[in-house]
This record gives sequence, C-alpha cells and structure tokens, in this order.
Amino acid sequence: MTQLAIDGGTPVRTKPFPDWPIYGELEEKLLLEVLHSGKWGGTGRIKLPEAEQRFADIHGAKHAISVVNGTVAITVALQACGVGPGDEVIIPPYTFFATASAPLMFGAIPVFADVQEGSLLIDPDQVERLITPKTKAILPVHIAGRPADMTRLKQIADKHGLRIVEDSAQAVGGSWNGQGVGTLGDCGTFSFQSSKNINAGEGGMILTNNDEVAEMAWSLINAGRIPSGEWYQHENVGWNLRMTELQAALLVGQLSRLEEQMLTREKNAAILTELLGNIEGVRVLDEEPQVTRHAYHLYLFKLQPDVAAKTTKREFCEKVVNEGIPLHEGYIALNQNKAILEGIRKWTGESRTFSCPVAEAACSREAFWLPQNVLLGSEEDMHDIARAIQKVVQSI
Repeated sequence: MTQLAIDGGTPVRTKPFPDWPIYGELEEKLLLEVLHSGKWGGTGRIKLPEAEQRFADIHGAKHAISVVNGTVAITVALQACGVGPGDEVIIPPYTFFATASAPLMFGAIPVFADVQEGSLLIDPDQVERLITPKTKAILPVHIAGRPADMTRLKQIADKHGLRIVEDSAQAVGGSWNGQGVGTLGDCGTFSFQSSKNINAGEGGMILTNNDEVAEMAWSLINAGRIPSGEWYQHENVGWNLRMTELQAALLVGQLSRLEEQMLTREKNAAILTELLGNIEGVRVLDEEPQVTRHAYHLYLFKLQPDVAAKTTKREFCEKVVNEGIPLHEGYIALNQNKAILEGIRKWTGESRTFSCPVAEAACSREAFWLPQNVLLGSEEDMHDIARAIQKVVQSI
C-alpha cells in the first residue's frame, strides 16, 4: 500500500536515489579473467596482489593484507598487535556490533568509552579514564567515514604503552591531517561488505606500516604459515581467512571508481550541511580541520534534544521515509547490548555495566543517517532531502 506524506498529500520526493552497487564493463571483464584462469581461491594470486597494492597506495600504507571480511580483520589485527585473552580493548558504543564481537571472538574484553557530543566519535578523555593494567589496545571507529581524533589517541597510547587498531570499515579514502586512515595507529581494518563505499560483496583489508604486525597478520590469515616459509611450514596457530580472487577482481574494479565517487559525496555533503544547518531543531555535526578527508559512508545529523523529546526515532524516520527520503534510525548502543554484555560475563565471570550517556541519547533519540548512495545524487536531490526533513521537523 502506498504511504502518504505527513500532510496526506504528495511526498516531497517520488523519484529514486542512485542505485547501489555501481558497476560496469570493467568489473565484468575482471571477473571473467579470474573465471577463465581457474584460480578462484585466495591462493590463486591473480588479482589479489593488485587489489592489495592499490588499496595500500590510496592510504599511504606499507602493507595491505586481504582477509575474508571486516569483522575478522579486527580480530586478526588485534591478535597481530599482541592482544590476547583477558586483555581489555577500549572501544566506542556508537558502532556496528562487530567492533565489540571481534575481540570477544578470542576472549579479549571490550570496554566502552563514550563518544563526543559533536562528532559521535570516541572521546579521548573518556578513553584515558578507563585505562587499567589490563588495557592492551584502543580501537577507535572512524564512524560514517570521519576519522576519530587520532592525534589525542596516539598521545594517550604512547603515554600508556598501548596499541591502536583503527576500525576503518566505513572510512575508505579518509584522512586525518593528510595521513590515510589505517596508517595512523599500529594498523587499521576495512570492510568491503555490500553496503560499503567499496563493495566486493564481502571481504576486508588490514593496513599497517609495521613489518612485524604485517607478517603476523598474514600468518594468522594463512593457516599459521610465514611469508618466507614452505607451504606446510606452520609457525603459528592460524586459520584460512583469505579473500577470494573473485572478490579481488570486484575490488580492483570498484577502486577505480573511488575518487570520482568521493568527490561527489564530499560536494553533496557540504550542500546538505549548509541546508540542514539552517533548519531550526536540527543539529549538524561539528567540523574538525584535522579531518582532511571524510569518506562519507553515512551522512549523520542529530535532532536537538527538545525536538527529539517530542517524537520517537521510529516515528521521525517513518515520516521522512514517507516523504521519499531513505532515512535510518541507526545503531543501538553496544554498551547496552545484551549479547555483548553476556559475552563479557562469560569471559570474565563478571556482570559489567557501562555508562555512556552521549551514545545512549544518540542511539535512542537524537542521531539519524542517510546512506552513502544518497550522496551520489544531484544537488537537487540534496535540496529534496532538506525540504523533507524541514517539513517533518516543523510538523512535530
């Protein structure tokens, strides 16, 4: 049944936004090359070397290690950095489930530091307050494609002798002070899952400039082998976590489109920020000059608390969607996720609680998303988005 706009009339927008994924003859050609080679798995090494090198070059990394998906990339990266069972890893609660489940896969314990009001990124001050003798690593998330405050986080990590693994799943192409994400800490992890800005269906990557971390990550992904060893020489306990050649072919093709798409997203995000910033009751996120490139996997904005108190996230989203705009409610705060808390209890024997009021307010009432494919539209599309949001806000 067709849903009506909030005034019972015609929605602000009736035409679709750009389809996702975007692909063409190049992806078809690359896939056929792999198909006809007969070397489809992760040991074929037909397209994987090119995919890894291109990805490393985009971010200014010395090493790129492909992996089966972004979740496993976090697990492997933490282990390659020396994190073990019982070690604590400080993470934000405003993130996808995998940021917390990845360390729990091998018994490392997530500890939740609240996010900053103006960015929804992990708050360095909160991180420092949570450090204990069990803390081994900080796992900042570059949420929506915006880099976290890596300057402060690196200062904290250096001061306390901690590792940093950057969850860059949403931030392909992003940079902080001109340096590519994934290269600012000890290593960084990426995802090529279907919704991501670089889409290979599934798949992931680990970037690092540290030779030892790179070798250990490669070993863990390749059944414990070492790069200089024999095929049946297993020096570590590792697993088969390799990306396939078919995914690598898609990755090579999609990377050729990255720069053009990033420029379009950046242009449209700037338009949206100006338009939404003029709507009473809407708060755009703070700008940070050290964010020299925002990848815009999502466009995030917030309702002011007094406006958010008059509605629910579900109601607000439904009204905007009925105006023709694909708005999303976003995450549930992971510090309140029962499965994660139960996972922590199983590993520690303790029932832990975490207070993260900024993330909790964002998740329950205030923060909303527009997906990245929307930002690949036209300037007129951005005006449609702003008109729809303003219409709904004024109706509350």
